[in-house]
Amino acid sequence: MECKKNISEFFLMGLSSKQNIQVFCFMFFSFCYLTILSGNLLILITIRWSFLFNKPMYYFLSHLSSMDICYTSCVTPKLIGDMLVRRKTILYESCMLQVFAMHFFGMIEILILTTMAFDRCVAICRPLHYMVIMSRSRCHILIWVSWVGGAVHSFSQVFMLICLPFCGPNELDNYYCGIFPLLKVACTDTYITGVLVVANSGIVGSIIFVLLFGSYVVILFTLRNHSAEGRRKALSTCGSHITVVVLFFGPSIFAYLRPPTTFPEDKIFALFYTIIAPMFNPLIYTLRNTEMKNAMKKVWCQKTFSGDKQN
Repeated sequence: MECKKNISEFFLMGLSSKQNIQVFCFMFFSFCYLTILSGNLLILITIRWSFLFNKPMYYFLSHLSSMDICYTSCVTPKLIGDMLVRRKTILYESCMLQVFAMHFFGMIEILILTTMAFDRCVAICRPLHYMVIMSRSRCHILIWVSWVGGAVHSFSQVFMLICLPFCGPNELDNYYCGIFPLLKVACTDTYITGVLVVANSGIVGSIIFVLLFGSYVVILFTLRNHSAEGRRKALSTCGSHITVVVLFFGPSIFAYLRPPTTFPEDKIFALFYTIIAPMFNPLIYTLRNTEMKNAMKKVWCQKTFSGDKQN
């Protein structure tokens, strides 16, 4: 198939054309991005230099934090930079790369969240066999499977786009290169491509969400036989994970499990799953997790005291 394109760049319409709103957005999203970076780096360093590093759940959490940084970095720096310029453009090649990167890291996040749900299910339902089932070598395999799944998903999405002809107009009604805005400006009938996108992203995401929901139904059913203290500890750990799943999957399912077209609400939902939800993830996993809070106190207090001694 010959891939034709008559344009070299796209114009992004952004969030708003009003100067005062752009200034506010620049300050707000700069704060959000710094929060995402600092929060996830805090989690990564804490897990790496504490006793949590050898626990499968926190091994997966460290990878989830890495993906959070990569995923939001696909969009947020460009969004912040565009707030300072009048003409918001992105090269065709950069646009395709952004689509690939977002779906690559996004799918890895989804699969890691699924792996974390499986980890909690094994820990609660099969506690005596937990360390055998969730051995470090098996954890490595699950992470590699997540990366392969992300690559397969993102390559298939980009392949459907790069062979579409683009001949103008080249204005995308969004602040990043979304698939549906790209389909809207393509110079051909994109109905079949849109259906394939929905099948690839929406249905896959929905199936994974149902599997996650089912795993927590099993967990809640199993917890009936645990002590009150055991239930409290398990629900505290699972509650953080459930909150992150809902924040990530809710807007994502709306964005892709629907007719292949654009809606005015798309930008708001896109902001939620590309910036807002990743910003809350570190807070959820630290403030609601006793083990993380204890590990942070030990790691950072030791670093502070050792630094004072050296001075």
